[in-house]
Amino acid sequence: MGGELRVGQVYRYASGKDPKPAMLDGFPNFHHVTHSTGHKRALLDAFTGHQGHTPEERAAATPLLLFRAVSQNGKPKGHVEFCGVGILERTERLVQWGGREHTTFVNYVYDIALIDLTSEGDAVAWDCIQARRDNAVSDGQALKLAPQAWREWVKHGSSALPRLRRRVARAQVTKVRDQRPEPRSGDAADLELVYRYFDGRKHDFEALAAVVTARVLRGSGRGYVEGWLTRRSGDGGADFVGRLDLGSGLAGTSLVVLGQAKCVKPDTLITAEQIARVVARLRRGWIGVYVTTGAYSEPAQTEMVEDQYPIILINGMSLVSELGSMARDDHGGDLTACIEHVLSSRASTVTNRRPEEILLQ
Repeated sequence: MGGELRVGQVYRYASGKDPKPAMLDGFPNFHHVTHSTGHKRALLDAFTGHQGHTPEERAAATPLLLFRAVSQNGKPKGHVEFCGVGILERTERLVQWGGREHTTFVNYVYDIALIDLTSEGDAVAWDCIQARRDNAVSDGQALKLAPQAWREWVKHGSSALPRLRRRVARAQVTKVRDQRPEPRSGDAADLELVYRYFDGRKHDFEALAAVVTARVLRGSGRGYVEGWLTRRSGDGGADFVGRLDLGSGLAGTSLVVLGQAKCVKPDTLITAEQIARVVARLRRGWIGVYVTTGAYSEPAQTEMVEDQYPIILINGMSLVSELGSMARDDHGGDLTACIEHVLSSRASTVTNRRPEEILLQ
């Protein structure tokens, strides 16, 4: 007891899970910081507490500590970054399709609200987590150690979440170095292969970007319908069109997706002005997707977050990650064969139709 988790701090997450050393390879040891006795609850069990109707029920809820995997020193695994404390707002059971065997499987989608930790200096004392798991400590006693925003949520419920959410634009900005593969890595070689393959072949890259966009959006558990590529002349600034379906029946809606694809040298930065030009073409109920072999500048990302641009950014590293997965699934890991298959299957989908026509399909 006595340690803390700080938002943005990277922790070494070693496979041995030894809690004894405080530091590993120059990073705080995740298992040391979070070590405590007691059992761990499943996410579905935690959801029940997060939907409590009374302060007493919410006081018994399990705080969610959220982490994301990050690469460090050329290692893609073994490190996690603390993102904050979350409250489960909604869960949905759905059936997805995919994997090497191309079969259906049941999964869950969760909507989680990150709470504001400003009063605690963007940190969480491990004492409050340990107290929450100690059967000898009452819910009321443990609550006194919780972050202020958590206590406010327990007192007022979900109606208080809009003012308790964590709102920091910079927290949603990815550093340029984290958008690029490690030098001389396999991913770096794959990205260079993609760039050289499509350099000077703008329309072919748009076909690839359209397929990757479909894979990314479907991977989030949403319904996505691929549309068409726009013709070289008169495309109005959009390179491909798709449709994102949310919900179903009277409880559903569809959004037009306008895609922009830019094959540039992997060390190129996409600027705020380039993203803004795409956003300027969006109408109400439309969203944008920008796919590139480069990376997005931090000022561009900050402007996107602060101005709430309805656009999804797919950088070079994400691009080759999706392509690598596709190549492994269907082409024995042969990236070139995967690319050629994509191009041959998309050859007949070029048109100059109006984007809103995708809503009629």
